[in-house]
Amino acid sequence: MTDTPVPADLPGLVLAGTASGVGKTVATLAVCRALEREGHTPVAAKAGPDFIDPSHHAATLGRPSRTLDPWLAGDDGLERTYARGATDGDVCVVEGMMGLYDGDVSTAAVAAKLDLPIVLVVDATTGMESIAATALGFRAYADRMGYDVDVAGLLAARARGGRHEEGIKSAIPVELHYVGRTPPLDGLEVPERHLGLHCGDESPVDDDALDAAARHVDTTELLALARRPRVDAPPERPVESTDVTVAVATDDAFRFVYPSVREHLAARATVEPFAPVAGDDLPDCDAVYLPGGYPERHTEAIAESPTLSTIAERAADGLPVFGECGGLMVLGESLTTAEGETYDMAGVLPVSTHLTERPVGLDHVGLRARHDSILASEGETVRGHEFHYSAATAAPDARYAFEVVRGAGLDGANDGLTEYRTLGTYTHFHAESGAFDAFVESAGR
Repeated sequence: MTDTPVPADLPGLVLAGTASGVGKTVATLAVCRALEREGHTPVAAKAGPDFIDPSHHAATLGRPSRTLDPWLAGDDGLERTYARGATDGDVCVVEGMMGLYDGDVSTAAVAAKLDLPIVLVVDATTGMESIAATALGFRAYADRMGYDVDVAGLLAARARGGRHEEGIKSAIPVELHYVGRTPPLDGLEVPERHLGLHCGDESPVDDDALDAAARHVDTTELLALARRPRVDAPPERPVESTDVTVAVATDDAFRFVYPSVREHLAARATVEPFAPVAGDDLPDCDAVYLPGGYPERHTEAIAESPTLSTIAERAADGLPVFGECGGLMVLGESLTTAEGETYDMAGVLPVSTHLTERPVGLDHVGLRARHDSILASEGETVRGHEFHYSAATAAPDARYAFEVVRGAGLDGANDGLTEYRTLGTYTHFHAESGAFDAFVESAGR
């Protein structure tokens, strides 16, 4: 393997919003559909740590939507992840997170690191000239805050045609490119719940409505704006395959896995998927990965699954088991739903969890290893992300693998509840964190 950086040859652009809820996901899908109609093979990506928006990208395009987050992956990992998209398509549409400048790990930061142009998605439901004023304000704010980004275009979300659209277009100055609109059509809204939008395979955007929306996107303007990142992606890290088999829970309760994690695990180990919700028992394996998801929506099926007792037995025998957020909840003693119903879980970890009305953890996370574990060596710092509407009550003598240096963790100070060789975190990890390499290697010892 060479150490020479490789060009990131995939042209792209960022669809950034003025705020959350302005229609970025629908705009991303409509832009991708419009590009497909013109004979291109678009790939989508998501700035920030979200799992749900990429599920809509994947459901619509049939291709993975990768996570672009400099905190989770580091700058090198960010560039590698972006460059990897060139294996799937010929132009990348990056959906932003929240508003363009919101957060210290922001859409603007991702666009700046990749040097991609920004198309601002503005909710045009009740405005015309003010839409242009908003876009100009976002363009000027980059200089005020020292961001090296180019707000080059505008997409009017939920805009009507005729006088409404013409009023927006006529107000836009020459330095901003109007790339079209998404109309206010039935079928273009995605229902929400406590962790955000419904996932793409649960409530996909109506295909006919998406086709109709795509007709109002100007692909000529979009492609004129798109450009290759002016960065050289670091070469892929060497991956050593092993004879380890990792059982990965894969169903509606355990669905929050970054594509990069799936790809990395498959490169390093034999992945054996199983579905606890469907009644699958734990397959023969050397390690178990229980990702996050919605265990609270499938508590009865999980409680009745033979998986729980088998995991408990194998964990007591020293099998490495990693539970991530929802996986942590299932590895605990009990889970109490929002309706107040309590179900017994695997009982491997001395913790009980219950659903809450508001998010308990919502941040990028930094963890420092207190001692060697299946995810990290003593003193090592690993980064991740947390987003959960549940709280944990651990036993007074519970042992933790990590000290929280940023984020909430289990109790504000600790994360990585551990017993035997089982470890459960509220933190989600990216493949570039190194946590999954340590996990696979621990299973081979």
